[in-house]
Amino acid sequence: MVESPQGQSVVVTGAGGGIGAALARRFAAAGARVVVNDLDAAKAAAVADEIGATAVPGDASAIVDDARDALGGTVDVWCANAGLSSGGTEAADPAVWAAAWDVNVMAHVRAAQALLPDWLERGSGRFVSTVSAAGLLTMIGAAPYSVTKHGAYAFAEWLSLTYRHRGVKVHAICPQGVRTDMLTEAGSAGDLVLAPTAIEPEDVADALFAGMAEDRFLILPHPEVAGYYAGRAAAPDRWLATMNHIQQKWEADR
Repeated sequence: MVESPQGQSVVVTGAGGGIGAALARRFAAAGARVVVNDLDAAKAAAVADEIGATAVPGDASAIVDDARDALGGTVDVWCANAGLSSGGTEAADPAVWAAAWDVNVMAHVRAAQALLPDWLERGSGRFVSTVSAAGLLTMIGAAPYSVTKHGAYAFAEWLSLTYRHRGVKVHAICPQGVRTDMLTEAGSAGDLVLAPTAIEPEDVADALFAGMAEDRFLILPHPEVAGYYAGRAAAPDRWLATMNHIQQKWEADR
């Protein structure tokens, strides 16, 4: 039987808006005690005040102890949602690559390092990683984002296969376009690839809760991504050719 979020201690990073705020609202509505984290302290406070939660602003991977204290000493669910939508090619500035790697991958690693000792000792814990369909597929015009989201997915996958028999549950959320500031930041590439099927942040929260109820690792708010992912694995050259046609269309339209 899958446990209810009622009464659980939940931390959502990057929750000042977008998917993070939707996740925080959904957990709070389900009766969880929620910490809202964001680099922007004012945004974190606004969401926390709205849902009766506690704001703990700051770097997502450095607030585990403060969040644990705010929740009375225990974190049951960690939603690693904070991320950077870094665009560019292989020639992107090294600082862009480093920031994308740090926020999209290493923040998850550092949070897990801080959380796992307690979770493994008591035999329970839930790690929710907001990845992206780019972590399963890719995204044109965004090499740092695509590469690091692949890394985030790989880390979530590794956590699940390593610790599931010890009571740690892991979920990787992989949406395509979601109507948030990140979609706007994707520019013309986002307009071409993501905007036509974009969903609301609340739809992502709904998909997570459905996935938790079924104890599923892979959460696909856009169900069609499963077919794309299967096609990529079964016929990679065909898939790459299709993606290259999209790349050429994007270049021609710019």
